[in-house]
Amino acid sequence: MNFINALNSAWHTRDSLLCVGLDPDPTHFPAHLQGRRDAIFEFCRAIADATADLVCCFKPQIAYFAARRAEDQLEALIEHIHQYHPGIPVILDAKRGDIGSTAEQYAIEAFERFKADAITVNPYLGHDSVAPYLAYRDKGTILLCRTSNPGGSDLQFLDVGGEKLYERVARLVSSVWNDNGQCALVVGATFPDEIARVRALTGDMPLLVPGIGAQGGNIEATVRAGCSSSGCGLMINSSRAILYAGTGEDYATRARRVAETTRDAINQHRPIR
Repeated sequence: MNFINALNSAWHTRDSLLCVGLDPDPTHFPAHLQGRRDAIFEFCRAIADATADLVCCFKPQIAYFAARRAEDQLEALIEHIHQYHPGIPVILDAKRGDIGSTAEQYAIEAFERFKADAITVNPYLGHDSVAPYLAYRDKGTILLCRTSNPGGSDLQFLDVGGEKLYERVARLVSSVWNDNGQCALVVGATFPDEIARVRALTGDMPLLVPGIGAQGGNIEATVRAGCSSSGCGLMINSSRAILYAGTGEDYATRARRVAETTRDAINQHRPIR
């Protein structure tokens, strides 16, 4: 099953638009995991097992693993999710952006080494830097469009021939670059007006939406601005608010409670589905 089909299935079978971001910071781990060589894997595994029935996808951020030489634990985590929670797509949040020959190696890393179902990519080197990811036609390529950080406006709001740069990216990705129907876009929950604009430009293309929870994005505004015509279309990411909901041995149980509350809050504002 390709990424888009798996995502569509997860939206409907789990009745969820929630994406749990797996950004493991060992300084926030509970005491019983401190000092364990597999602490990063174990922390994320427990979160994934506790929340799998509540999400449409998981999104591990590669920097949190690579900074601690834990890429092997990332491989093991993605393998675990695929084995024990089949059908839930895993997005490798890497925001890669380099020339085509290097991008080919990054694509191999994401899809052959880590076996991710999709990857986040920076589009600002142009189509030839994205083409190596698109060559994996069953995988998802999720392009940065209107990011959740305040500084994104420095470039993404520049006028390019009568439209904003992020609008140009949305149009290109949803048309010229998406000939295999495998693309999605990143649009931050901190900018609901821009979510609505991207939705208007791209039809029912999936949108990965970071920025709720710790970053302060509003759930209701996000859902109303971004849901597709079928009441789906969104992967609304929450990371820290879920991962660090608890600090004791029951951290996964507490994470589940916050994930369930977040999923229900999202569903409360979805159109009838």
